[in-house]
This record gives sequence, structure tokens and C-alpha cells, in this order.
Amino acid sequence: MASHTRRRLLKGAAVAAAGGVVGGGLGPGFFTAAAQASPVAPKSGGTGATPFLEGAFEPVTEELTAFDLKVTGRIPRDLDGRYLRNGPNALALEDVRAHHWMIGDGMVHGVRLRGGRAEWYRNRWVRSSQVTAKLGEAYPGQVPPDDFACNTHVIPYKGRILAMQEGGPLPYELDGELNTVRPYDFRSTLKGAFAAHTKYDAAADELHAIAYYPTWDHVRHTMIDRTGRAVRTTRIPVADAPMMHDFALTEKYVVIVDVPITFDGAAAEAGAIVPYVWNDRHPMRIGLLPRTGGTTRWFEIDPVYYSHTLNAYDQGDTVVVEYIGFPAPFYAAGRGMGGPCATGSPTLDRWTIDLRADRVRSVRLDDRPQEFPRINESLVSRRHRYAYTASAAEMWRAYETVDGVPPDEKFTNYLMKHDMLRGSRQLHRFPRGAAVSEPVFVPRRGARDEDDGYVLSYVNDPDRGATDLVILSAQDFGGHPLARIQLPGRVPLGFHGSWIADAYRRSAKGGPHSTVVPRR
Repeated sequence: MASHTRRRLLKGAAVAAAGGVVGGGLGPGFFTAAAQASPVAPKSGGTGATPFLEGAFEPVTEELTAFDLKVTGRIPRDLDGRYLRNGPNALALEDVRAHHWMIGDGMVHGVRLRGGRAEWYRNRWVRSSQVTAKLGEAYPGQVPPDDFACNTHVIPYKGRILAMQEGGPLPYELDGELNTVRPYDFRSTLKGAFAAHTKYDAAADELHAIAYYPTWDHVRHTMIDRTGRAVRTTRIPVADAPMMHDFALTEKYVVIVDVPITFDGAAAEAGAIVPYVWNDRHPMRIGLLPRTGGTTRWFEIDPVYYSHTLNAYDQGDTVVVEYIGFPAPFYAAGRGMGGPCATGSPTLDRWTIDLRADRVRSVRLDDRPQEFPRINESLVSRRHRYAYTASAAEMWRAYETVDGVPPDEKFTNYLMKHDMLRGSRQLHRFPRGAAVSEPVFVPRRGARDEDDGYVLSYVNDPDRGATDLVILSAQDFGGHPLARIQLPGRVPLGFHGSWIADAYRRSAKGGPHSTVVPRR
């Protein structure tokens, strides 16, 4: 691997395959290189030859601004801020064969709420150097070494709005109207790659990340302290340069998930869009790195694809990790379909790591298809009771399985609320064609209970051919929405987002605006 330079790895394969159209970063969350797999015809029941460019995934072609949006119901007056969500939205795509959903140029969609009104909607591409060139704009300043239009997440951090990516690129800072400001390096302290899925510990006022890179023989844990500086980076040796899309955090440990999706140098040389493949020879492990420093303790487990963390916490002599997982193997770049390919539906699962017995117990919490798990963010790294997930029928149809498409009755649109204490759940169902996006919990002003607040999600309205921002009461989850806000266009199915409260942005304090609730 010594012959692969940092810049060559990030740009060579993607640019060669895309003719210079696809951006130069390794791309988002589920990296891999199924570009090396031969294209295949869609199986019976599939959505088409290019499902990730059609239907609810179809990229939008314009940046819109609309004011005084139409509302059905009433917007809670204590929702004072912006609901933002990031996702891939390919710009000026000239060759669909070079397209992969997860390396599309990032676009952030946002709705501004204040005083019971929906003041505006905006959607804006993240202005990387590639995006500005396509738009005929000048890139302000010096282009960073690993530049990419970050498309995976958008978070608040100490009065800033950051669009996030993994595998190399710096975050991009956005202003309150979603204009790109500049790459952000945490006050000139971030060196090397960063992550899309950071973890913010509200009690400690710390932001944590696990970063990987194809030329490294390790992954890196970075801790950004209350001053907003990266003050500690720990290198954790790993073999095969694995992709680590997400990780978990407890009060005591950084939980590292070493998955069997690894860098393939031969695939990179052959022009794979993203050269990461499922590797049966790479053992799957969970590592516990003490937050105070020390040696990582590893536990081997049966392989799965670890997609997204719900939360993790310490419980006596155990560490509990709750997450969304896909069955092995998982082909993140698919089989020539322009997106990921799974051997089964994603489910909500739990690992309990027994430190005394030196073993890991795995339990299925819910077997219905679901993704994008979220909690009350004030409880990240601490025990929670409630969780929220989403299921979009069109997403599961596009994630065509190797052995055929699962039965259609599994493919419905809903948001789900889980009660982890009682082991129960509630569903809020949506009509056929109403693809739903990630649910984000926002605490009610003055909330004392963990679930006292609202759940926000973008939901496609098939009758309008556009998207609504739906606001649910978290404590009346199955009831009628409190409000449906009509947007002027579509929000394609994408990735992750955040609520960014005005009070938080004015205070410029660390972390999400939230109410810290007592643990049960």
C-alpha cells in the first residue's frame, strides 16, 4: 500500500470512474467498492435499473428559497430554531455508471421555525471546490487536501453549524441560511481525517470521533474538549484498513466497532469508485478504549454490518451497545445498482459486553426493518429509555438483496418509538409512497421527562409530489401530527440531521440545545 498516496487514493479511483464528475473524497457513510462488481439487471420486484436515481432518491436540480410556508395544524411555539438534514444530491451527473448514492454532493435542507410559524425553507449544496466549479462559482480561499461536499450529517457545535463527512474531508461550516462559510478544523487543531458520526457528551462538554483512512494501519480517536480544540488523539492499531462508519460512547469507554469491510488496493487500481469490500478473512471485533486513556480491550463477535449507533452506556460490569445492524455480508456499493446491497433488512439489536466473563451477548430488540436511530441527545453515553427509528419502504426496495427482494408486506412507511424499559413500541404509519426520513427528537422547553418533546421528520407527500416537515408529539406518538409544514419541493431520501435551536446558536455554548433529564 505504500504506493498509494493520500491524494491519489481519494481522487484517483473516483475521478477516473466519473470522468472528473464525482467529488474527490472517499464519500459518505457506507463506503465500498462494488464498482468492481459487474452490473446486473434488477431482480423481479426491484425499483428499476438505477433505483438510487429514481423515485424518493431522485436528486433535486435547484436550490429553492420559500417563505411563510403553509401549515396544517399548529407548530409548537417553543420550537425556535432550524431543522436541518443532510444527504447526497448529485450535481451535474454526466454518467450514471459512475454514480453511487453515497458519494453524491452534499445538500442540506432546512426549515426555520419561530413563533408558531414556518418562516422559510432552503436547500443548499455544500460548496466544496468541485461543487463551486460545477456551479460556475469561485471557491473562496485555499482548497483543503481532501475536499468533499460533506453529505452525511449536519450538527450544531459551539454556535456553529457543521456539515460532516468521514474518511478524510474536514467538516464544512454553514451559516444560519445554509450558505457554506469555510472548512472547519476546530481552531486549527484537527490533523488528519475526521468522522461523520461524532458523539457529544453533554455532561462533559466533549465531542468524540473515530476516524479511519485507507493508508493508515490504525484508526484514531479524537477528543475535542470544552474549548473547542482537539486536545487528544489516540491511535488504535487495526489490520486491513477497515471502514468504521460509526462507533459508540459511554461514560467510561470509547466503543470501537472493527467491521469486515476493508480497503482493497487492487480494486482502487482497477478504478473502483470507492475501494472497500466485504472481507470474510477480517474478524469482527468490539474494542473498549478507556476514555481516560490506556489500552484497547478487544472482543471477537459474529460478523454483522454495524450501521448506526442508537446509544451505549455502562451498567455495572457490563457495557451495553444498542445499534442498527444488517446481516452479513453487506455490500455497501451494491451490485452495479448505484447503491448498497443487503442480504436482509436492518434490525434494532443490542450487545452486552460482559467485562468479567470476557464475552459479548447479542439480543434482537426488534426485527422490523428500520434505520436512523435517535434518542434524546442529552443522554448520549448514558442510559436512556426511549428511542426513535424510521422505515422507508422505497429504501428497502432499493437495498435489493442478493437472494431476492423480501416480501412486499415488510415494506411500509413508519416512524417508531421504542420504550426500552417495557420492551414495547409505538408506530406512526404513513401512506404508501410517503417515504420517511430520520426522526429527530427535540425536548419541549422546560421538559422534565425524557420523552417530553417533539419528533421531527421529513416525509414525502406523494399527492403533492413534494415533502412535508412532520411534527409529532413524542408522548402521543401514534396520534395525529401536531403540524405538517408543506415544503415547496422534494427532500430526497438521505442521511442525518439535527435540530439547531436559536437559543443554542446565540449562546455559542457546546453541544446540542437540549434538556438534561434525570436517568431512570
